[in-house]
Amino acid sequence: MCELLAMSANVPTDIVFSFTGLAERGGRTGPHVDGWGITFYEGKGSRTFKDSGPSCESEIASLIKSYPIKSEVVVSHIRQANRGEVNLVNTHPFTRELWGRYWTYAHNGQLSDYEGKFVSTRFQSVGNTDSEMAFCWIMQKIVDRFGDTSPEQMSDVFAYVATLADEARQFGVFNMLLTDGEYLMSYCTNNLCYITRRAPFGKAKLIDTDVVIDFDKETTPNDIVTVIATRPLTNNEEWNILSAGDWRLFRLGEVCAGS
Repeated sequence: MCELLAMSANVPTDIVFSFTGLAERGGRTGPHVDGWGITFYEGKGSRTFKDSGPSCESEIASLIKSYPIKSEVVVSHIRQANRGEVNLVNTHPFTRELWGRYWTYAHNGQLSDYEGKFVSTRFQSVGNTDSEMAFCWIMQKIVDRFGDTSPEQMSDVFAYVATLADEARQFGVFNMLLTDGEYLMSYCTNNLCYITRRAPFGKAKLIDTDVVIDFDKETTPNDIVTVIATRPLTNNEEWNILSAGDWRLFRLGEVCAGS
């Protein structure tokens, strides 16, 4: 299956360290060789990089690992294809516009026997994956529930998305990341975890490659950074492991809602 990575922070922060670990799993320490992608938010704007080849061999991934793009919200994905061809159009993350914001989504898992379930009229799939079809359905259901204007409490939207994710996981494994560029949601079926780093910061060592970072030298005492991943990326820190049906909503690095 695929692997997910995301970040929510209270200050613009780079994800070079975590992405370096994830990229190794895209063909070197893991079997996820069927493409990768990453989306960085800057306010309402976003920039996305994708490649249909393995991240461990990608020159674009090398750029991400060496160039510290600062962002408050990041969503990334490395793919092990099970539905849909290996090509750029089927590569996560996927993005759609709603309420004047870009929404970005990535999925880990495989769904089956969902014919007639993930129906959407406003949002259409470009590729042919179960993941993108489920994303379009979620976006359609949000519009059906809340209309064409965003509600005052965005946490209500993501709480509703959690109920949709509960429905989706009846068709298989549905680990998901979803963001509107301000809020970041994670939903777990079987494999998802997160860590929130804040002062006092210490050193962290990647599991997948021999890289160590001293966050105390890279941060200020006020920084709060949460990283979400399919599996822990470091071996000397305590990660929070989510259970089936658990979800968390993050804003500016902090948990603001969840189960």
